Amino acid sequence: MKGILHKSIGCAILLLCVVAIVRAGESRSFHGQYVEKIDGQPKRLESGQPSFNFRYLDVNGKWVSLKDLKGKYVYIDVWATWCGPCKAEIPYLKALEKEMKRKKIVFVSISIDENKKEWKTFVEMEKLGGIQLYAGKVKDLVSFYGIDAIPRFILLDKKGNIVNAFMTRPSDKKTKETLMILKGI
Repeated sequence: MKGILHKSIGCAILLLCVVAIVRAGESRSFHGQYVEKIDGQPKRLESGQPSFNFRYLDVNGKWVSLKDLKGKYVYIDVWATWCGPCKAEIPYLKALEKEMKRKKIVFVSISIDENKKEWKTFVEMEKLGGIQLYAGKVKDLVSFYGIDAIPRFILLDKKGNIVNAFMTRPSDKKTKETLMILKGI
């Protein structure tokens, strides 16, 4: 009886090891889908590379695309109303927007919430500034940037090229320092 039990435990451990090895190349994303882990940063996310040309509806139902924002730096916040760390960044983002008001930069928050009504209500109740866009279930931006956790911040130059695809959060003092030294800000 002990021999059978030991063999069963051994088989279970072996099975778990095999599953762990197979799953080592993937991680669970925030939407429950599996995404491949990327060793290092893909070339498309390097500084100077063209950004994904997004086009989403804003809180007033108007289409806004990256092309509409050319001529200004773009600080993107990919977030959702259900994300605690995202909401924790809101006061810092508001302060940063206020401090940079007269600069050549726009702050774009792109929500990946699945419920548009909840998103819109949250934006209005919290009086969120900047450009508020709703991506919802459209995951093209998430896929392009390989986003597997939020919040995610991205900085683009005046031509729509990537400056930093892994920009620091508004709560990090390095963020303001980085923005203030941008050429022509």
